[in-house]
Amino acid sequence: MHYILVDNPTVANQLKPFTLVRPVAYIRVGILTIIEKWEHLLGNKPDYLLVEEHFQAKFPNISPEADITSYMQIDSSVCPDKALIAAIKQLKPGEILDDNSETPLAFYMDESVIGEDGLPKPTKIIPYQGEVTRINHLWDIFKSNGAQIKADFDLITAGRTSAPINDPHTIVYNPENVFLEEGVSLKACVLNAEKGVIYLGKDSQISEGSIVQGNFALGEHAVVNPGGKMRGDTTIGPYCKVGGEISNSVFFGYSNKGHDGFLGNSVVGEWCNFGADTNCSNLKNNYANIKVWNYHKNDFTDSGQQFCGVMMGDHSKAGINTMFNTGTVVGINANVFGAGFPPKFIPSFAWGHGFGTYDLAKAFEAADRMMERRGKACDQAEQKILTYVFENRQTIS
Repeated sequence: MHYILVDNPTVANQLKPFTLVRPVAYIRVGILTIIEKWEHLLGNKPDYLLVEEHFQAKFPNISPEADITSYMQIDSSVCPDKALIAAIKQLKPGEILDDNSETPLAFYMDESVIGEDGLPKPTKIIPYQGEVTRINHLWDIFKSNGAQIKADFDLITAGRTSAPINDPHTIVYNPENVFLEEGVSLKACVLNAEKGVIYLGKDSQISEGSIVQGNFALGEHAVVNPGGKMRGDTTIGPYCKVGGEISNSVFFGYSNKGHDGFLGNSVVGEWCNFGADTNCSNLKNNYANIKVWNYHKNDFTDSGQQFCGVMMGDHSKAGINTMFNTGTVVGINANVFGAGFPPKFIPSFAWGHGFGTYDLAKAFEAADRMMERRGKACDQAEQKILTYVFENRQTIS
């Protein structure tokens, strides 16, 4: 059976800026990305139907013209669990698994359901009564993160034994909720897993004087700098370096917030950097709902959230002492600096608060220097994606 993930275009637009440079299922929420969750639960990595040509050099995909006569089409924004996988595997050709959302959960396609006009003809709709976690809006990423950390923790640690904690000066509360992969370094820190799980990836590090509360996930080779305060429902993805205070936030990977400053209810893409003492507001003084820029509507929209910080797209940077207002959205490869609060929407390739344009060649140079520090390169596949965003920034970003 082929399993093929497909992006809903509306959802992909609503999840920009992150989906400017990746398909929906490559968003990290919890410990794993969405596609990694499907891979673990299905036992093999699903294929992806990518219609965006500029993605195809970096992300594996299946051609729309591929000769596959039988496959399961799945909504890429869904975070799966065992109950959903079981329901999908019970579908018969022509059947749709539906939970009364805009997009069906899954559709079993084969030759028998293709009509004379070449279009699929569903034969039956199977209602799904279980709970479904979808990542359809920017704030869904941090809202769902705590529960997804716990679900991923149970999934990837089942039947396994944690590496030991050997540091005599590290204090652990509720150690049965803590799992260390091989090579984790702990130095005189506090791990409090009384209210949630703590997962520490391979060769990750928590430095002296740091305090970590569950639910918390630290990706492989990621570092919490001395004195870091990691509050609950937070994910720090692979190869990140973080410090200061972070609460209910998600770092996809390879990004830095190495200094003091607060970040809460926020989402950070890859290859971002926050200058020293950068802070974000995540609660309005009047406690009202926070409005967030919506790329699909090309306008601000009510998030329905009382808490919402900053959403920073890949390769963007913030200078020292930057003050982000509630619900700020930063596009791709923006360089944010200047006095006072920057605007609540900062487009891709913006330069400073006045929104000059970040030269593409110079952006490539900066990206290559940063990526080289992690043993990566701003290669042709990466440059093709960034070039597409740059050339279309007036309409998509």
